[in-house]
Amino acid sequence: MGKKVRIGIDVGGTFTDAVAIDNETYDVIAKLKIPTTHEEGVARGIVKIIQKLLSENNIAPEDVIFIAHGTTQATNALLEGDVAKVGIIGMGTGMDARTAKKETSIEHIELAPNKYLNSEHTFIDSAKLTEQQVERSIHELINKDCQVIVASEAYSVDDPENEQRVIQKAQEEKLFATGGHEISQLYGLKMRTRTAVVNASLIPKMMQTANMTESAVLDTKIQSGLMIMRCDGGVMSINEVRQRPILTMLSGLAAGVAGALMYEKVSDGIFFEVGGTSVDISVIKNGKVMIKYAQVGGHKTYLRSLDVRTLAVAGGSMIRVKDKRIVDVGPRSAHIAGLEYECFTEVTNLENPSIEFVSPREGDPNEYIIVQSTNGKAYSYTLAGAANLLGYVPENDYAQGNIEANRKAWETLGAYLGISAEDAAKEVMNFAMEKLEPVINDLIDEYEMDRNFITLVGGGGSGAIVVPALAEYFDYKWKLAKNAPYISTIGVALAMVREQIERSITNPSESDIKKIRADVIEKIIQSGANEETVEVNIEIDTQRNIVRAVATGATELRQKNLGASDVNEDQLKAITSEALGLDESCHVAFAGKVGRWNLMDATVIKKKFFFKSKRTNICVVDREGVVRFKHSNAHYLMFPKNQSDKEFLAFIDEHTIYSDANATIPKVFLFFREKMLDLTGMQTLEQLTSIMDVETENLETNEEIIAVAYK
Repeated sequence: MGKKVRIGIDVGGTFTDAVAIDNETYDVIAKLKIPTTHEEGVARGIVKIIQKLLSENNIAPEDVIFIAHGTTQATNALLEGDVAKVGIIGMGTGMDARTAKKETSIEHIELAPNKYLNSEHTFIDSAKLTEQQVERSIHELINKDCQVIVASEAYSVDDPENEQRVIQKAQEEKLFATGGHEISQLYGLKMRTRTAVVNASLIPKMMQTANMTESAVLDTKIQSGLMIMRCDGGVMSINEVRQRPILTMLSGLAAGVAGALMYEKVSDGIFFEVGGTSVDISVIKNGKVMIKYAQVGGHKTYLRSLDVRTLAVAGGSMIRVKDKRIVDVGPRSAHIAGLEYECFTEVTNLENPSIEFVSPREGDPNEYIIVQSTNGKAYSYTLAGAANLLGYVPENDYAQGNIEANRKAWETLGAYLGISAEDAAKEVMNFAMEKLEPVINDLIDEYEMDRNFITLVGGGGSGAIVVPALAEYFDYKWKLAKNAPYISTIGVALAMVREQIERSITNPSESDIKKIRADVIEKIIQSGANEETVEVNIEIDTQRNIVRAVATGATELRQKNLGASDVNEDQLKAITSEALGLDESCHVAFAGKVGRWNLMDATVIKKKFFFKSKRTNICVVDREGVVRFKHSNAHYLMFPKNQSDKEFLAFIDEHTIYSDANATIPKVFLFFREKMLDLTGMQTLEQLTSIMDVETENLETNEEIIAVAYK
């Protein structure tokens, strides 16, 4: 028996990457890149890369205990309009029939200019739902070339029986079929139907790929079933993909953040995955990735995916010059113009260089500058060149260029513009920063991040081209992720199983909360999680009357600590000082330990004239030394479970703001055993205590809990 290995595969448009990771230490054992096989199908390339990875590194198939792949296929299918035609069977009865008929009819969705997701619609009165009626409707839709059936009934989330009857009948007719209740448990018939239609349109294509990929992996003799990356950073079994392919949309982006979180131990930061053409920006807060409802063709869906902002600012972004002045960076990138970068060539290729102009694509202005050599070779000026010239790219980084050639190219540009090479590069960098700045400010405001605690993290092959300069511009801390060019693939290999259920419930009772919690645990175990590792987070959105249960768990052995030795008190103090950006004069104290959690108190006392102001900064650090929570102006309490209704309630009361109209409870986190429980979504004391009772029911009566509260 060799050592146990996890394999991650990331199929991109240009390259397919694979990594093998040691399951004990999480060290990367091997990395591979091969061109993506478009002609013979993605599955062929996956087999090729797995076999190469196993044979070159002497890994036996039985030692692979986890294998997952991230795919851009669903995203690409939607972008390119490569989707199946969907037949919708809407249902409803009585007073609701008219609205249900309207809301289950989904107009054609424009996915890209002149590319549509087309659907046809029929409606059946639920009171008259007979076998014959269902069969007639299905045949009517088949005659209109529909390949997939969506059954969507008003209130099917309460009773999905009719949707299930339609699905079963369609499957007997050898058609793919799905129902609104399988995609979302929320009311809102139109949005539920729309999400189900987008999902259905992807099924035939993804089904084909899933089947090919699955049999391809079985051919390699690997025993553990293939998992597929989801858009929220988790994974699911290939069987789930057959039913809910929509969940793989945008999954490649989620993988990068998942990898950065595992490796970089970032608790509050902004993650940049920078490629040649674009940068994907996402937010990490309290050690978690921020998620929101995704849009398809400008329409909202009930798909919760990573909140990613994508901008055309990247390593290969070209530079525009007009009237001998730099006017813009991007949006075109060098490889769209079919050119190599000026910073990755040899100086001998730049004989007597001169400036020329090109239009990368038909209709583009002739303002994109290139450097032309008398030997006929031409190279694009790029953002990568500017960053290299200004010394932002660290020694031996993936994006480090050839210093001599790059300088020669930029001196040519400087001479043309009548300024120094450095000044030209600085102007270019500034244009890039000005494009990124509003997006970053928006994210910080939207997620209420504390600007004192932000770290910018760079991933992807070109992380170093954007992140160090941006950190200097904002005066933030920064780091480049370890193994940055492979960060997505590593994220796939380390991914966790994730499931969620959302329900429309007004004023949820304790039994509602217990039920959704039990249901999500059952669902995640079906998706391949090990029950002991499952954590459930309940969120209550009172404005929209939604209760959301999110479960995360490890596929068998995933909850290992990286380098599993506990941190000592001195290390904890150092980690806290660094995380809170405190200088030596501030007093950091170890306030207590419960389960895997260390509570650190950093009280800052400022003297000004005769006044003293006191601010308590709190850090909670887990046993691996990861800061999982930090907040300024927060309060804490350690109490045994049997004091929940005395000490804890008094603590909440002390930090509740009372006004004439109502009582505003503080935002609360609880820490115990292995669990960090986020109760910040709770609006009332009753909701807070009912979730707390459910979550702590297995604790011994005298077991300690840490509570942290802030306004």
